[in-house]
Amino acid sequence: MPIDLDLLLQAYANGIFPMSDARDDPDTFWIEPEFRAVMPLDGFRLSKSLAKTIRQDRFVVTADTAFAQVIATCAEAQADRRDTWINPDIEEAFCRLHQIGRAHSIECWSQGRLVGGLYGLALGRAFFGESMFSRETDASKVALAWLVARLRLGGFELLDCQFMTDHLASLGAIEMTQSAYLKLLEAALTKAVQASSGLASSTAAGAASGGDWGSLDGALAAGSAFGASSEDFFSTGASSPGKRILQALTHTS
Repeated sequence: MPIDLDLLLQAYANGIFPMSDARDDPDTFWIEPEFRAVMPLDGFRLSKSLAKTIRQDRFVVTADTAFAQVIATCAEAQADRRDTWINPDIEEAFCRLHQIGRAHSIECWSQGRLVGGLYGLALGRAFFGESMFSRETDASKVALAWLVARLRLGGFELLDCQFMTDHLASLGAIEMTQSAYLKLLEAALTKAVQASSGLASSTAAGAASGGDWGSLDGALAAGSAFGASSEDFFSTGASSPGKRILQALTHTS
């Protein structure tokens, strides 16, 4: 049975998210973990090697150009992960959320091939990271770095990573109790997404009062002529997308 989008968005607004036991499991469960992983947007940890990869623009990085392909790849079994929690109902629901501007993806490309990426849900000033994948070294790390830069520039306040892993911890994620997480979530949500009904159709209201997912695109497209919203993050000395992303990641307010 298709997942109701209003119910899904209300669940995220209350710190709950869906998972399945296996890719081919028809059942979807609602999860409220005891502990949550969060990536502080001012605490992303850049190693020298990762900064070099970003600076050199080793990957072409895009947003929302291959959402269905990203989530389908995240749902595939891997050598170190025989099964995933993304069943067809969850995949279909997020594709519908993408169509109404709620779910987003970051893609990393190498020679025209999708080699890394991630996807998640934007709600108010919170972004809920769902899953990521990598087919080349550092591809998922680069995707996450671009996500953090995008969220910082767009005025987001919370990047939820659900469960802590060694990979996320190495990049600066922290773990907290669910009660502490709910306080951060409440602060990040806006009036538009706290409404009790019509959440799935209120994309315009959500965009107006929440984080601006597209701010980074405008800043990068503007070349050296940045608007007031991006001046704090970028200087005209940045000559490539990767260098501008590094500026956004290292800028302190």
